[in-house]
Amino acid sequence: MMSMITSRRSRVLLTAAAVLALGLGAAEARPGQGGSFGSRGTKTFSAPPPTATAPRTAAPMERTITQPGAPSSVAQAPAGQRGGFFGRPGFGMGLMGGLLGAGLLGALMGNGFFGGLGGIASFLGLLLQVALVGGLVMLALRWFRSRNAVAPNGPAMAGAASNARSDLGGALGGAGYGSGIGFGGASAAPAQPAVQPLEIGPQDYAAFEKLLADVNAAWDAENEGTLRRFTTPEMAAYFGEELSRNAANGQHDRVKDVKLLQGDLAEAWREGPVDFATVAMRFSVVNALFERASGKVVGGDPVKPQEVTEIWTFRRDAGEGWKLSAIQQQA
Repeated sequence: MMSMITSRRSRVLLTAAAVLALGLGAAEARPGQGGSFGSRGTKTFSAPPPTATAPRTAAPMERTITQPGAPSSVAQAPAGQRGGFFGRPGFGMGLMGGLLGAGLLGALMGNGFFGGLGGIASFLGLLLQVALVGGLVMLALRWFRSRNAVAPNGPAMAGAASNARSDLGGALGGAGYGSGIGFGGASAAPAQPAVQPLEIGPQDYAAFEKLLADVNAAWDAENEGTLRRFTTPEMAAYFGEELSRNAANGQHDRVKDVKLLQGDLAEAWREGPVDFATVAMRFSVVNALFERASGKVVGGDPVKPQEVTEIWTFRRDAGEGWKLSAIQQQA
């Protein structure tokens, strides 16, 4: 008897848990699906500051097309191995070492550079080798001095050449090439646009509130064309995937009566010609999931509103209006 009661209670609890899970899943079926996805420019992988509306840290992006900035992979050569004529063993040092090595070894072995002349001849051969090497070094030094002397305008030309090398190296590095051509310099990481603070005014706040209503209305109507007008291509693609999944499951996610209750600006900035603004918004919405064929409610509440807090990021390109660029939940 007890086992039957326990089994019945277990079935009741499992059924209640399933209904609760279905209700929670439907409650998160509004635009965004209760997830965090999209892009925030260079701040995509950093959490926006908390606000009074959203005091908890925003959850990290679960889906984004933005790639984290990778540090430069070009490592400097160890000291003593870096490029340059005097920074590494060159032709002159190799020749000198070879000749002196041969002469000293010959003198020690009694068989000098010229071989077979005995100890005195070997010593004289060594002196001759030293004289030859010294002459070669002097000729090399005179050649380098004369080469530097013929450069017109001296320091001015050297500075211009240095600037030209710097400009060319920067251009090649920015274009994604490796180390500079012939200059021995390491390639720089791709330049990031400068981030500047951005002032947000009443018209911007009105645009954000309108986008909150417009995006939800387009989601309710399952109108992907309208969603593309109000969102970035990345966000439109994510919304399109979710709408297609709902259609494949024979379900329609309905949202209505969206009302903004409270909003706070977390941060606003400019990257080159692109503006970004991240806003924490608490709003009420009536959200329910319906079965397409029968119109039966399979999740949520078609009458009772629920309160939702999300962090939305908006993007504005030059000459265009604000568009939804990311949605994040609180962690």
